[in-house]
Amino acid sequence: MERISAAGLAELNEICPGGVHQKVSLAQMSQWGIGGIADLIIRPSSTCQLSDLRRWFYRNDVHHLTIGSTSNLLFADDGLRAPCIQLGNHLSRITIDNDMVYAQAGVWVPILARQLMMADLTGGEHICGIPGTLGGLVCMNGGSQRKGIGSNVISVESVGPTGDITLRMAVECRFAYRHSVYQSNDETITSVTLMFDKGRGADIRHNMLGILASRRQKFPRKLPNCGSVFKSNPAMYSEIGPPGMAIEKLGFKGIRKGGAQVSPQHANFIVNTGGATASDVLKLIAEISKKVKLSTGYYMEPEALYVTPDGKVVSIDSILDR
Repeated sequence: MERISAAGLAELNEICPGGVHQKVSLAQMSQWGIGGIADLIIRPSSTCQLSDLRRWFYRNDVHHLTIGSTSNLLFADDGLRAPCIQLGNHLSRITIDNDMVYAQAGVWVPILARQLMMADLTGGEHICGIPGTLGGLVCMNGGSQRKGIGSNVISVESVGPTGDITLRMAVECRFAYRHSVYQSNDETITSVTLMFDKGRGADIRHNMLGILASRRQKFPRKLPNCGSVFKSNPAMYSEIGPPGMAIEKLGFKGIRKGGAQVSPQHANFIVNTGGATASDVLKLIAEISKKVKLSTGYYMEPEALYVTPDGKVVSIDSILDR
């Protein structure tokens, strides 16, 4: 990976004043607490800045990647040489007008859920416990209780690889279960307009507290993790059960590789007990997927993605030693 020159760094600082950071620990910023050192992390504070950044990278033929809260990413132990744009607190404005909600992509999803509750808007309760940013949630059409945020989307604004800004209506986003067009078009979501139904704040709060209590009981919260490691397969689900059940039946709960451990609370979570490496996690995933396949005949596809040192975001499948 070709390093950016001092002149190039100066230009990036002009585009994004105060948002250019060198030699950043990925382990300290990732939700899994894993990863080496990133050469360059850039945090824009407006759609225009993001557009100018992507245009600069395009014109200078510099490969880069864009991330949010890192909730489904496993960074390489060797770190990250490619420049990385991260959307977060600097792009997190929320505006609510009756049943219409405008929110920027860096909004922390539980904060959005709380704002909806305070505005007596219902339909977003299912996202209250999802640890991630809105841009990633919309990209994955994420949610819980078999629901997806796409059902509330009116329009999505995004920035393409050449810096062009596009506004799509919901039908153009091609939302399906845990899917949208943004998973394959190399565009970065910057803001979303959503619509929710009017409800009673007390009822909404009651529902949210129930969802959060259920998540606390089921899922590990005290140790760093990336959420569910393996995707649910409908055919496997009907015959065997969810991934966590299949993994637990094979005795993997509590099993460790280095600092990585299959959560004793939920077997479809791998937690960082301290000092875990990407290599530790990959070894666990490889061993689990192999034994589940031998036992059930089903191959469980990893949900988490791997970020290579040269900035490619790839499926864990593609790098597993199986």
